[in-house]
Amino acid sequence: MNFAIEVTAEANPLSKQTLYHVLQSSTSNDQQQIKTGTQQLQNWETTVGFYSSLQSVYVDYTIPVELRYLAILQLKNGIDKYWRKTAPNAIKKEERESIRSQLISSGIMEPDPRLALQISIVIGKITRFEYPHEWPDAISSTLRELSSALSAGNSVRLSRAFLILLHIIKVLASAKLLRHRTSLQSVAPDIIESLSSIYVEKVNTWINLLRNGDDEERGTVESIDQSLLALRILRRLLVAGYEFPNRHQEVKDVWSMLASQSGEILALLHEESASIQSNSRSLIEKHLFQISKLHLNMIKVHPAAFPLLPDSMNIAKAWWSLARQFGDTMGSQTFLVNSNSGLNGEPDAEDRTSALEKLSLSALTLIRGCLKMVYNPMQTFKYQRAEDKEEKKIAQERVKNDLLTGLFAQEVMESLVTRFLVLTPRDLKQWEEDPEEWERTQESSGEDWDISIRTCSEKLFLDLIINYKELLIQPLIHVFRAAAATDLQNTDVLLKDSIYCAVGLAAPTLDRYSEFDIGYFLDHTLVEEIQIGRPGYNILRRRIAVLLGHWLPIREGLNRALVYQIFQHLLSKEDLSNDLAVRIAAGKQLKHIIDPFEFTAEPFMPYASAIFDRLMALIVEVEQIETKRELLNTINVIVLKMEQQIVPYTDQIISLLIPLWDQAAEEPLMQQSILGILCSVATSMQADSRRYHPILIPLIRSSIDTSSEMRSSYLSEDGLELLSIVLMQTPSEAVSSDIISLVQYVLPLVDIRSGKKTLEIIELYIYLIPAEILSNVGIVLAPLVSLLRSARREGTGTATSLVEILIRQADSIGGMAAVTELAQSLLSSNWLSVTLAGLRKAFLAHQTSGPNRTTSAIDGVVETDYLNVLARLAVASPPLFITALDATTYGDDEAQGTLSQKLDWLLTEWFSHIDSIGHPVHKKLHCLALTSLLETAQPWILGRLQSLMTVWTDVINELVIDSSLQEGVVEKRDCLVYTDPDASKPEGPESPADLRTRLLEFRDPVHQIDVRSFVRDKLAITIESCGGMEAFQREWVQSVDEDVVKGFGALGII
Repeated sequence: MNFAIEVTAEANPLSKQTLYHVLQSSTSNDQQQIKTGTQQLQNWETTVGFYSSLQSVYVDYTIPVELRYLAILQLKNGIDKYWRKTAPNAIKKEERESIRSQLISSGIMEPDPRLALQISIVIGKITRFEYPHEWPDAISSTLRELSSALSAGNSVRLSRAFLILLHIIKVLASAKLLRHRTSLQSVAPDIIESLSSIYVEKVNTWINLLRNGDDEERGTVESIDQSLLALRILRRLLVAGYEFPNRHQEVKDVWSMLASQSGEILALLHEESASIQSNSRSLIEKHLFQISKLHLNMIKVHPAAFPLLPDSMNIAKAWWSLARQFGDTMGSQTFLVNSNSGLNGEPDAEDRTSALEKLSLSALTLIRGCLKMVYNPMQTFKYQRAEDKEEKKIAQERVKNDLLTGLFAQEVMESLVTRFLVLTPRDLKQWEEDPEEWERTQESSGEDWDISIRTCSEKLFLDLIINYKELLIQPLIHVFRAAAATDLQNTDVLLKDSIYCAVGLAAPTLDRYSEFDIGYFLDHTLVEEIQIGRPGYNILRRRIAVLLGHWLPIREGLNRALVYQIFQHLLSKEDLSNDLAVRIAAGKQLKHIIDPFEFTAEPFMPYASAIFDRLMALIVEVEQIETKRELLNTINVIVLKMEQQIVPYTDQIISLLIPLWDQAAEEPLMQQSILGILCSVATSMQADSRRYHPILIPLIRSSIDTSSEMRSSYLSEDGLELLSIVLMQTPSEAVSSDIISLVQYVLPLVDIRSGKKTLEIIELYIYLIPAEILSNVGIVLAPLVSLLRSARREGTGTATSLVEILIRQADSIGGMAAVTELAQSLLSSNWLSVTLAGLRKAFLAHQTSGPNRTTSAIDGVVETDYLNVLARLAVASPPLFITALDATTYGDDEAQGTLSQKLDWLLTEWFSHIDSIGHPVHKKLHCLALTSLLETAQPWILGRLQSLMTVWTDVINELVIDSSLQEGVVEKRDCLVYTDPDASKPEGPESPADLRTRLLEFRDPVHQIDVRSFVRDKLAITIESCGGMEAFQREWVQSVDEDVVKGFGALGII
């Protein structure tokens, strides 16, 4: 018994006896045995013969059922992992053949229904992989077994054969590969021929038994179950087994037979309702569900085929007639007025969804499918022949003329408005028991429209209004006016709620009709109805909030102040008619009221304080996190739309949010919403937000602290956004130690997530506290070097830009000493090594050509980023640049070379790349850097005088302009040189961060140095170092191309 436990899992050899003990251990009540057995089964997964051994266990009927069940589950899981030929540790071909040979027979003979189901699923999974090539007789063998069981009268074997065939067809019908579709289509006619006759026989059998009152017999349930299995197979074959189902006679025959049977089954359920047992009734109802599914699948997959199949339009009308019967029961409920709870439904109203409701939902969905087929047909790239196009045209005309007539559209709309959109007793009961959950289900996104009869009704109503607006709008307006003009003492609020719902849904269409005056209705009807406090009017209050949420975003010129007053009233808990569902709906819909473009803060301000108080109290009151977040989103929208006019209310908002943050300590999604509001508040307040920094900084620290992985994953992005706002609004003279301390939490996020935002924050810190950053520059450079190694354009560009700013800040704050110290950090952090290694690879790649040409590891943009940093160093101090270059190692030792060799290939690559630089600022920076190297008077730069003159000519011609306004007077100047630091100052408020950026940019050498003067001065120093003009021309200029010299001379620099 304990064999599998006493021996180490890895030491157990695979045998049937050992496998039996391991399975026994895995199903025991002892946790240690379960752990050991499970581990051993995992170890055997890749062992040859394991899955065939599992099969030998589950086909052995002497073994306990629970062990056999575990064996088949292990086999099923193994098929997913290892049956595919290309899978790692795939099951060997011989073992697959062995398993396959016993599958169908074991499934047919299995006495336990649970195991039979799992075996059928296994057969279906293997069919997906191996049919029709490796297992061509999978379907034919199953059909033979089915025929044999039918002939022998073996009901169990017949059910098993149906079950196996169902899962085979189910897999092939859902497969996407062409071979599966083709294979299914090739066998579909034969299967349908065999199954349809069996299905009819079984249905007739149980119908006769039920009419004779023999529901107690076991054979009745078996016959119903078998006919249901056959119907499930037929449904899939009719839809997936044909490309054009309407062109095949066998499909038409089955279609007609099922249409007639559905009516017979409905009549049977109605006539024999009392005598049919619940089990039998459930199975019979499933027949109707399958037939309705067939019609829905057909209109969805083959929209052009559905109308062309026999009697399809009458089928659709019959389903609609059934839905109308259900709608009559929905809309004719008797509601009693209760002084305590408002409107209640019948006390015995069922909570479960009835069969009639499910069938009615299918009917509404079918009508939607017909509307889509006519007015919004599915587009396809598949080639359509003339015959296909003609069929589609005929099908659309048939649906238009025989089903979707004007009278039918009016009938459907009337039923939807007066029946299906009316709240049911179940709705009212759920509202009363759990208003928050009920409200959540009512405000769904609409993605579940095909599983909710109300949501489906709303979608169908919209389809009708859009496509039949000229016909339906006037009746809708008439019904609405009648409801709006009804005596306010009328307690039939359910119908009024339904009509208001329709008017809200149709708002985009109704807005085009001038005769519909929503403004008048708001001023004279809604404002009075919202004040009625009788029981049951909470329904109408909630609907009015939703109605206004539909109309305010699209209709201009409404009395918005009155609307704000209405929502202030609806959010009041003191009014007992404003139950939780009403207040939640008002809180959610207020977002749609505030969000439109025409919103202005002034009319809203008298109500803002009360609304904020009531919204925050509601957030505390509700329990579901999603509801809290939606209400917080409403507050966020208000803050954003009010902009700076939110300032009088910020103390109130902050005082409400901070306790909520503490309460949501274990709910990061809630805290995420709170951070979003705080970001909006800080953005709207601008400089005034600094007084909240002591409150905000602890929240930021908590959000971006990577020690809490879960909180950091949810909150870091919003925390960083809030931090960036704080940094932008903080003056340099007002930096606190708390703000500085946050740097240590920001740097680890560079390599984790939110990389772009993190780099933006590092840049803000470099501008804000440059001295502190430079004194600890090593920890800043470490994550930036990682980005540099990736050579990705988006990360590299930002990282190199940050280093450029660091060099400029160092030069501005500490001069040469600070730049030297920074250069040393660039060396020690391997920044320069990575840079030179990338440039070296680019150089080597550019030396190749033809078939043997290699591609550079860095693209042109990244190469420019690399050279920008070197150019900054060279402009700051040419000797420092040369020293740093000499000390930098890259690649292997053989590639290092001497300083002259390094400079030789680097300058070659630099000069060849400079033409690829498009940005004038960058091009001037590189020109200044290369020119500054002239003062060394070394051959490695003087020998490139022709390249230098070409760069000078290009840059000076591009940047130097005539700034004189007098005719005949020439006054040349560098257009990138700034003379007034306030020239680029914005007209409006300027944040401290923008001020720091503007001032540092003004001090940039690119904007302080005149390129003509710089070239003239450096060239003069070089000429003097070479022994004068004559010697300079003799030794260096004479090797320069005459046209290059002439072009440079035309600049008039020398």
